[in-house]
Amino acid sequence: MIPSSTPSSSRPTALIRLHQTFDVLCGMAVLLAVFAAANSSRMPDGLTQFLALRVTIKNCVLLFFLLSGWVALLKIFGVYRLEQYRSVFRGITRHLGACTVAALLALSFPLSSKSGAISSVTIAWYWIGLALSGLIGRLATSYLMMRLPSLAKWRRNILIVGTGPRAASLCAEVESSPGSPNRVIGFMDKDVYYAADDNVRAGYLGTLDDLEPFLMRQVVDQVLIALPMRSCYDDIQRSIEVCERVGVKVHYLSDPFRVSLGRPEQVMEGRLPVVSLKTAQDDVSAAFGKRCMDVAGALAGIVLFSPVMLIAAIGIRLTSKGPVLFTQDRFGVNKRTFRMYKFRTMVTNAEALQASLESLNEAAGPVFKIRQDPRVTPFGRFLRKTSIDELPQFFNVLAGDMSLVGPRPLPHRDVSQFNQGWLMRRFSVKPGLTCLWQVSGRSNTSFEHWIAQDLEYIDTWSFALDLKILARTVPAVMKGSGAM
Repeated sequence: MIPSSTPSSSRPTALIRLHQTFDVLCGMAVLLAVFAAANSSRMPDGLTQFLALRVTIKNCVLLFFLLSGWVALLKIFGVYRLEQYRSVFRGITRHLGACTVAALLALSFPLSSKSGAISSVTIAWYWIGLALSGLIGRLATSYLMMRLPSLAKWRRNILIVGTGPRAASLCAEVESSPGSPNRVIGFMDKDVYYAADDNVRAGYLGTLDDLEPFLMRQVVDQVLIALPMRSCYDDIQRSIEVCERVGVKVHYLSDPFRVSLGRPEQVMEGRLPVVSLKTAQDDVSAAFGKRCMDVAGALAGIVLFSPVMLIAAIGIRLTSKGPVLFTQDRFGVNKRTFRMYKFRTMVTNAEALQASLESLNEAAGPVFKIRQDPRVTPFGRFLRKTSIDELPQFFNVLAGDMSLVGPRPLPHRDVSQFNQGWLMRRFSVKPGLTCLWQVSGRSNTSFEHWIAQDLEYIDTWSFALDLKILARTVPAVMKGSGAM
């Protein structure tokens, strides 16, 4: 775990703050421009008439809400994290994710239906304005950051204690950060014999006995300790004591164990520092951002598809006996069960009939699928083909039991047949309305490929990936590919 070593007074941080200010001002300008354009037909001609224009409290409150939400979304999506400036594309995708959620918020909370300040057209222009200003700000900031290493007066001298592979990779990581003023001035270890490569050997400055005299005489802003934890515990402790005594800031790598999936993060458990291994979407700000996107998307979905849901409910009532909705306990995050809602597509005693149909199961693995399931009603087959039966799950998303994107929730019958521990990792995140599996063939996908796609989503999750899956869901549903 490599700590950030750029101080708040450094040039990169100043540029990032300037970038933040630019985005906030642009967000305000775009919002006001869209509001003015939407009301252009009623805008006054002169200054006196403009000052006399009535501004409602409701509009002011909602304008403030949208602007505050924009500022919060930029932070939630991690647009200004230093590592995001390594790739302009990655930074832009995060900014576009924030733009999309901001547009959804504007769609869910229109300023005023009477004034017409927010409509589908103005929301589209709102998104375009935010996206273009974000592109300009990102490119300008990245360009300036790439020129920073040439400014020697902003350089910070970093000394690495260690000469092994960990030290070499740490050196490469420190010096590869775009715009970082850090410069590795050399390495110290018990002996140059441990050097991982020629570059480390060339930068060898002396043994650990030389550490204190070196720090006393040379300009060193920070010491990074990259010694192996198990075999060099005493040397690490000794180096820390030297740095504390001399008054030089010191960091050490807190990854003594090899992990294949977990992402280590130092947290406080009471008053004790502990290292937490995260194997899912466990970042607080990212989780909050995903939740904001879920709420905005669920509200928009309920509003947009309410006529379709009403027609579906009437159709179910007219074509078969029984309730409109089908409810069933499904496994959610950390295997906690919740009540999932769907439009009923089968006969009322479908669950009781399942045991007698197990021999007809066409799906490999623990799931149950029959292409021509005799329990499905004719109207229910249409609802399944078009995925209209899934629309009530917007209310599950709104309640917090599900997300817009995530592994599909499974019933007790399927999960009870899981016999390998790694299969349960799909329950480390909230289930979703759509996922990689649903946009990749749905029921035509094998169980092994299905689970592999769920784990791929968990391991590579990002807001950009969620938006990509949501965008691919629409054509997949329109085609009805793989639906049973």
